[in-house]
Amino acid sequence: MSGEQTTSQEVLVGLRRIIRAIDIHSRYLAKTFGLTGPQLVLLREIADHDGITIGHLADQVSLSQATVTSIIDRLESKNLAVRRRSENDRRKVTLTITDNGRAVLDTNPTFFQEAFVREFERLEQWEQTQILSSVQRLSRMMASDSIADELSLQPAMRDGEFFGAEIDRHDRHENHD
Repeated sequence: MSGEQTTSQEVLVGLRRIIRAIDIHSRYLAKTFGLTGPQLVLLREIADHDGITIGHLADQVSLSQATVTSIIDRLESKNLAVRRRSENDRRKVTLTITDNGRAVLDTNPTFFQEAFVREFERLEQWEQTQILSSVQRLSRMMASDSIADELSLQPAMRDGEFFGAEIDRHDRHENHD
């Protein structure tokens, strides 16, 4: 690849850095608390909204119900949260944090988004609006059917490159929720 990068390549490198920062934080959470970032986010939401349903929780955190259900399975297996079936409506299942789950939250694990919010709020209003607009457009672009189809046909990494951005082998990240 030549010494100069196109603007699109620079954006992709920026996205890769964001992904890497999230991955590093996720590894820290897994090592320190035995939880992934999404597990911790759901645990906090359950603590803040005792009796929340899976559907409402999924809406709160912008994840699919299937993904939330899978994460809740893991939280239950670690005895951090429990599902309870409503006595009045057997179809309704609510979530409650356990004492073990509360103990985890009492250790004040750092949430990636909290550090981001602190930094983001230091920006001028026009900068915040500009970032919001750009991120919304990026998310629409990344979700477009044409890109999804194209990406499913191409490997994400080829010969140490991630969409044109050189990475080292330490950047290849593990799966997380």
